[in-house]
Amino acid sequence: MNLEKKYSILNISGEVEETSLSDLFKKSDKTLLFFYPKDNTPGCTVENKDFSCLRGEFNKLGINVIWVSKDSIDSHKRFVERQELSVDLLSDPELDIHKELMVYWEKKNYWKIVMWVIRSTFLLNSNWDILEEYRNIRAKWHAERILNELKD
Repeated sequence: MNLEKKYSILNISGEVEETSLSDLFKKSDKTLLFFYPKDNTPGCTVENKDFSCLRGEFNKLGINVIWVSKDSIDSHKRFVERQELSVDLLSDPELDIHKELMVYWEKKNYWKIVMWVIRSTFLLNSNWDILEEYRNIRAKWHAERILNELKD
């Protein structure tokens, strides 16, 4: 994985930054990458709001939380504005990070095979080592469940 490649991120202040994964991972000892399929969809909205509400609790544990989707920065802006989120949203339109962590797969949808983002969350250290992973999870209560597990 090229940790120096630049990605666009919409930060909590609503500003767009160009940053690398290595720079993001320097912000704290641990980073929680949360992959979700699409901005402004019901499940993703519920989950993003939950993570947004619990952001301070994750920060108290020294964990930087970054939401990742293939959506554009413009889509991220609309999502944050409509849903009143306080989140850092990284845009990965080429699916580099998605593919590296194997969260972009084929899915059968009404007898067709389509490519799909598998809702997943990874806790990584600053060396990009996976400490915990949660794959193919349900949106509701996901943020709270992870927080409780990390507190123990």
